[in-house]
Amino acid sequence: MDTPFAKDIPVSKTEFRNAMARVCAPVNVITTRGPAGRCGFTATAMCSVTDEPPMLLVCMNSMSAQCDLFLKNGRFCVNVLSHDHRDLAGHFAGRTSDMEARYAHAQWEDMPSGNQALHDAMVSFDCVLADSRRAGTHYILIGEVVGIRVRPDGNALLYFDRDYVHVPTRIGSFGG
Repeated sequence: MDTPFAKDIPVSKTEFRNAMARVCAPVNVITTRGPAGRCGFTATAMCSVTDEPPMLLVCMNSMSAQCDLFLKNGRFCVNVLSHDHRDLAGHFAGRTSDMEARYAHAQWEDMPSGNQALHDAMVSFDCVLADSRRAGTHYILIGEVVGIRVRPDGNALLYFDRDYVHVPTRIGSFGG
């Protein structure tokens, strides 16, 4: 009895997007500032790659007008948002098209690489672009972390089922 390989049964874009909506993810504003200019976008596609050296990756739509600036600047900052940043996430997701207006909705601090970090982010990872790869419709930007800023309090802003959700930082312990 022949059984088809998974690759022989195509997964539709809609099916994939609906399935990914069921994956809970932190909301991040990814910024860059350098010779090519300053810009930023909202993303949930971010994760660690390795801790020696410390590296992480973000995914960015290759059709974005900002993509070339990120690649030319060769650096980026991942700002993990708190629940207080829901509106800011919307501005950087495209609600506000003017880049300077996006930045005007928050306070920013200069990082050693030249990037700007969100003043009250849960954590900010200052990165130098180590590698980039195009995969389908997106670029995978791999950054070596050269600086970290951590906020000692707050609750993370998460995205699940196509909406922002709030989960308290301390949810209790197991077993009493």
